[in-house]
Amino acid sequence: MAEFSSASTLPTPPESQTRLHFGKLQHGCEHYKRRCKIRAPCCNQIFSCRHCHNDAMGSLSDPKERHELVRRDVKQVICSICDTEQEAAKVCANCGVNMGEYYCEICKFYDDNTEKGQFHCDECGICRVGGRDNFFHCPTCGSCYSVNLQGNHPCVENSMKSFCPVCYEYLFDSIKGTTIMTCGHTMHMDCFYEMAEQNQYRCPICSKTVFDMSRSWEHLDQEIEAVPMPEEYNFEVSILCNDCNNAGRVSFHLFGHKCRNCGSYNTRRISAPES
Repeated sequence: MAEFSSASTLPTPPESQTRLHFGKLQHGCEHYKRRCKIRAPCCNQIFSCRHCHNDAMGSLSDPKERHELVRRDVKQVICSICDTEQEAAKVCANCGVNMGEYYCEICKFYDDNTEKGQFHCDECGICRVGGRDNFFHCPTCGSCYSVNLQGNHPCVENSMKSFCPVCYEYLFDSIKGTTIMTCGHTMHMDCFYEMAEQNQYRCPICSKTVFDMSRSWEHLDQEIEAVPMPEEYNFEVSILCNDCNNAGRVSFHLFGHKCRNCGSYNTRRISAPES
């Protein structure tokens, strides 16, 4: 006698699986691979994704018309396979394809490239990439960070809810990689490397040293010792150290002024020389 299975345990027919994945990674934009477009409720226009919307609307000649899309407000999407407009959902109601292999019901976010390791963070309120197990949410900084930084980074209140100090793009929902500097402030990784290439060793926000400058400080020690100042420049100046915030008086030198507390040359004069 033949054995029968209940409908709930029947495997998905192979043709249905094939249909779900039809067109995968073949549609989308420069930001995401997906099989749908979104209708922006703010302007009723159709775009491939919210970044495409924001790029277009942010470059309008009339400043009053410029605006950004709130991702959670998206209600309608258009399937890229059958061109059917419908309520946001993972599977197209008409042709049955996955409009995104990854789909977040909260963010209305679609992406066919699941190798990114997308996940939704309830505390951030948005989707992140990199794999849930590889990140933790820091409540003080207000964002997800790599688990390598858990208990191992200086916290700054809502540090990610700010603008990159180099390119001024909002960091919290940026699709670019970010880094935490030793002072606790954040910026884009690419901007950080560009800053290093320009020999800018200080945080643009707080002016603290963000690279290992010990060899540079030793080189300055040697140069200052080898080049004494003329007698008319033998006076002291008041300085403030950007690294340890210690104030003090040191001998004036054109090459730099060394903090007597921490040894850093990342200092600034805070008074004119006394006559």
